[in-house]
Amino acid sequence: MQDFRNLKVWEKSHAFTLIIYKMTKAFPKDELYGLTSQIRRSSSSIPTNLAEGCGQSSDAQLARYVQISIGSASEVEYQLLLAKDLGYIQDSNYQDLNKDINQIKRMLIAFLKKLKT
Repeated sequence: MQDFRNLKVWEKSHAFTLIIYKMTKAFPKDELYGLTSQIRRSSSSIPTNLAEGCGQSSDAQLARYVQISIGSASEVEYQLLLAKDLGYIQDSNYQDLNKDINQIKRMLIAFLKKLKT
């Protein structure tokens, strides 16, 4: 068991989630139960699963939660593309957020590899 707050990937994914929440405030109101909700849930799922995994008793169990976080990061990656294509976010914002989510995915994959060695 370890403190999730000590993980750089948790810190980065938490900060990313805060940005997503702020950004989605500008989404159309008719998306509140659609894309707004989806992208918020999938982005918050990344640090949430890391926190839950850190409460487990083995690296194997933590690794399972890291894998779930990777899946959630891939969901966010698509949802950002969808938001851009629907005109909800500007291309420059999309580029920055896409860079961030891909960095988080790389960090998660590296963490997963470390857990499995």
